[in-house]
Amino acid sequence: MIDTGSTAFMLVCTMLVLLMTPGLAFFYGGLSRRKNVVNTMIMSVAVIGVVAVAWVVCGWSFAYGGDGSIPFFGGFDQIGLIGTVQDMLDEAANTPDVFAVLTGAGAIDPTAVKATYPAIINVVFQMAFAMITTAIITGAVAGRMKFGAVIAFCVAWVVLVYAPLAHMVWGGEGSLIGSMIGALDFAGGDVVHISSGLTGLILCILLGKRKGFGVMRNRPHNVPFVLLGATLLWFGWFGFNAGSEFAADGTAGLALVNTVAASGAACLSWLVVEKLETKHCTLTGGATGLVAGLVVITPAAGFVEPWAAVVMGIIVSPICYLAISKAKAKFGYDDALDAFGCHCVGGITGGILTGLFCVPDLSWTDYGGLFYTGDPSLLGSQILGILVTIVFVAVGSLVIGLVVKAAFGGLRVSEEDEALGLDVTVHGESAYPAFMGLD
Repeated sequence: MIDTGSTAFMLVCTMLVLLMTPGLAFFYGGLSRRKNVVNTMIMSVAVIGVVAVAWVVCGWSFAYGGDGSIPFFGGFDQIGLIGTVQDMLDEAANTPDVFAVLTGAGAIDPTAVKATYPAIINVVFQMAFAMITTAIITGAVAGRMKFGAVIAFCVAWVVLVYAPLAHMVWGGEGSLIGSMIGALDFAGGDVVHISSGLTGLILCILLGKRKGFGVMRNRPHNVPFVLLGATLLWFGWFGFNAGSEFAADGTAGLALVNTVAASGAACLSWLVVEKLETKHCTLTGGATGLVAGLVVITPAAGFVEPWAAVVMGIIVSPICYLAISKAKAKFGYDDALDAFGCHCVGGITGGILTGLFCVPDLSWTDYGGLFYTGDPSLLGSQILGILVTIVFVAVGSLVIGLVVKAAFGGLRVSEEDEALGLDVTVHGESAYPAFMGLD
């Protein structure tokens, strides 16, 4: 039976996740340089258009179509979402009369009716996930990548990398990572964060460093934008994690509590590390810690107890802080807005910690966390699932990046455009125009 409560819950969660991509635009825009803020933000906005179309055309089918017989791919049976409306009508027609069921006047046993929601909602819920994942990538290439190349890469990536990976993790029985390997990913540690962060790293290496990288310090140009973006992400993440239970029940509530607990703990942890390292607590640091906490709890949100969520938040901030402040300088890759350092590193941390703290009775598999069972089986599955994700994403992203590079005669804008800033040279507008008294 279609339950209006669960339907409303999933609709609200979907809209919250849709809010995250514009939120990311503000977060990234605030972190960028003033001359590139429009370019940085429009990449996230363009992703909304790219993914909305690609997901309807074939993304949903590649991720969740088919009969489950292929471990790493959905199918072609739902291309263009043809038949979706008819399925929705058939679903509604087969739903018993609510009054009849509740009063016992119908032919269906009320105790046998399981509350659910229209399956068509899943299409846009998963579309919103694909949007935010693809948009995260753009932070690594801010300030130097051709806009057309960004669009082309995103179109190919969401269809050829993201959709198959979503099937491998969330494709149900027979899927490679979620079923055959038995790795747990409640809301997107592998699918969203590791995939986007790692892809960002690969792209920024293909692009090369920004002019002046390692010599001049690139500070956030608008700290209030950073907080605004982080706030929108934080708010949207409640739908992201709680909605991944796909029901308005206790596990959704647990995911919500854990999301708040982990993000709060990570925010405090980041401020402590920052104070010890720099003698200052910054608003940018607090906002970044908040996001790191959201990342680390994503794979574990519905699997762990709140105390474990706090521990995970405390652990992730020092790890991400070191990846951003130390590893980037040591290895020399120019991940402009730290997509890799926050999302990939945080996602890997969360996936591994899920293998430690997963409550056995909440696990989707036969195994619980090492902390409860003393059995390393789940931890091993988590690590193997992460490794498979890394290999698949790295190979797929590298191939797409090289093809796009060849097609566009290079991924990078000219030195002159980079020096002047992409807002004016590429988009013909400025975030903060000097009107000089003229409208």
